[in-house]
Amino acid sequence: MSLSNDRRQFLCTAALGGLGLLGKLPPVSAEEARLDAKVVKLDPEIEPLVRLLEETPRDRLLEVVGERIKKGLSYREVLAALLLAGIRNVEPRPSVGFKFHSVLVVNSAHLASLEAPDSERWLPIFWALDNFKSGQAANIKERGGWRMPPVKESEVPASRNAKRAFVDAMEKWDAEAADVAIAGLTRSAGADEVMELFWRYSPRDFRAIGHKIIFAANVRRTLGVIGWQQHAEPVLRSLTYALMSAGNINPAKSDDPADRPGRKNRELAKKVRTEWLEGKLDASATTDMLAMFRQASADEASQSVVDQLNKGVSPQSVWDAILGGSGELLMRRPGIVSLHSLTTANAMRYAFETSGDDETRRFILLQAASFTTLFRGELANRKENLADLKIDSFEPAMPKAKGADAVNEIFADLSKDKTTAAKKVLGYLKENPDARPITDAARRLIFRKGTDSHDYKFSSAVLEDYAHVSPEWRNRFLAASVYWLKGSGDRDTSIVERTRKALG
Repeated sequence: MSLSNDRRQFLCTAALGGLGLLGKLPPVSAEEARLDAKVVKLDPEIEPLVRLLEETPRDRLLEVVGERIKKGLSYREVLAALLLAGIRNVEPRPSVGFKFHSVLVVNSAHLASLEAPDSERWLPIFWALDNFKSGQAANIKERGGWRMPPVKESEVPASRNAKRAFVDAMEKWDAEAADVAIAGLTRSAGADEVMELFWRYSPRDFRAIGHKIIFAANVRRTLGVIGWQQHAEPVLRSLTYALMSAGNINPAKSDDPADRPGRKNRELAKKVRTEWLEGKLDASATTDMLAMFRQASADEASQSVVDQLNKGVSPQSVWDAILGGSGELLMRRPGIVSLHSLTTANAMRYAFETSGDDETRRFILLQAASFTTLFRGELANRKENLADLKIDSFEPAMPKAKGADAVNEIFADLSKDKTTAAKKVLGYLKENPDARPITDAARRLIFRKGTDSHDYKFSSAVLEDYAHVSPEWRNRFLAASVYWLKGSGDRDTSIVERTRKALG
């Protein structure tokens, strides 16, 4: 879907907005500006605003930021401070999730803002500001107030050695060596070169139900808006620390099930034919892969993908199956695990499209296929029953109303019966090919009723991926997604009214 003119203008403003922050904030005394030597320092232009987010009580933060915006504080400055405050104040351990969603949701809130009408563009960001304070409080309670420490400068490798040092540390799962190595690499290499390494390592293991690759994708996207050169180092240090999370084991010295698919797919990726990107769309191959995902092991799934690619099937048909299979899992058992199958697939797809390395792209595609079955297995491990629903065969139902009233009917049903709403989405789209009335309504309801990071993470992912699914499968994918969207009968959040008052 193309961006409207006002959205394009907003995107340019967000990406290229001025950096006159210091002239807009009240003077900061030397004492106020002094930071604990044991805490990482940020870019000096953004540091005062980050401190403001850190130190302002939650019940006052939206109002305080609203006053600064009225005085000229830019969207990009708020977005940068929001991400950096989370990076510095919320530890991505022991799991890259839970409280750390206050960081993971920043890009999702930004994507929602880009698609919002003018009058509502601040709502997702203000929701994320409030959510940061929740994550900060949880970090104090659970991790004793952990804050990101400064780099051990004496151990940072020389620029000529930084890339090799980073690769060695990642292969050995040596978190301390990786921390100083990524600092040296960030200072000496460009964004694409650095991120190419993260596309290799962030999807290598199935821990934290996909949050590692989700974090990596969000990092690249948000840094592209707020400024790589100014802010990359602390953000990538946090990402590296998150990727090294493996509990009490060292995966380099063990054979943990979470690592096995990645190790096998490294080798399997080499068996894909050279011309694999030149395949043809094949809907029947997508249908076959959907059936395979319902019962295959991780190894069988990736081998099936190799077989399809080597027969001349397009990678797009594989992605249709991966995204469709993840959507089907949500239909069969709506919940946190199946939700993350979709948000992980979204991150995998973004990494696949962003990577410039042919072997890494093949590896990501195979891992995405393996992960689809691993999420199904995770549900089985939790003894969660799956409904007998299939994304490629469930029947549409026509809304009783027409036009805008039909959309209202769908979202009213969504609060009462998700399967009925999904069938009506499919029926509506059969007669109305333009999905924007549904996607726009879905976003507005998230703004009004979203209460959890997953509401923003999920909606931003699936509404984006809708445009990346082949037309033959697109409507079924969108219909499946309503199982975790908000209905019109759900309760409104108080953040909406607070935001309006803060900016009024």
